[in-house]
Amino acid sequence: MECARLPTRGLDEESAGWLRRLGAGGGERQAAERELHARLVRIALAEVRRRSGGTPVAGRELDDVAHQAAGDAMLAILGKLGNFRGESRFTTWAYRFVILEVSAKLGRHYWRNPPVALDAGQWERLPDRFGIDPARQAEAAGVLAEVRRVVDDELTAHQRRVFVAIVVDGIPLDALAAELGLRRNALYKVIFDARRKIRRALVANGYLEEPGGERR
Repeated sequence: MECARLPTRGLDEESAGWLRRLGAGGGERQAAERELHARLVRIALAEVRRRSGGTPVAGRELDDVAHQAAGDAMLAILGKLGNFRGESRFTTWAYRFVILEVSAKLGRHYWRNPPVALDAGQWERLPDRFGIDPARQAEAAGVLAEVRRVVDDELTAHQRRVFVAIVVDGIPLDALAAELGLRRNALYKVIFDARRKIRRALVANGYLEEPGGERR
């Protein structure tokens, strides 16, 4: 295989060992693949359990997701060994594949069986998320009205969809990323920009103090 010809100079001893073993033939390669797969399963199981509170998947189905993620990650890793350049340890590089697979699979499961949507009362919890002083909760109705106005009138259609899904409806970030085919960082940026527009409107109307980092 091509991976057998990869140079290992400059790699840490453990990473070089993984490349040599996975690039070998026969029993040595098989043993390395079994060991790597077992590690990926452990990482996937730990990850799905860590995220279990934010997903409708549970029990044996959650374990199934972990094993599927480990299997798919294993195939991806073996297919991309030639891309490993040693910027991190081999295991760190490999574990990223399984974390991404877990995210994608939990996201797809969420959209197959989404929770029942809550009613408009969810909007009433938004003042807390924008740092409104509890002593000023009497103004919450005004805050809520202003937030909804900005969401409806000033956010772009994409910002509105992402903001309502994540902040109002409480859809997990990974689930929305899977549904929209976007990276987590891209969604973080959308939420950041939407929140900034909303906070500026709240500042302009006296609901928040002027934040020095958000001046135009």
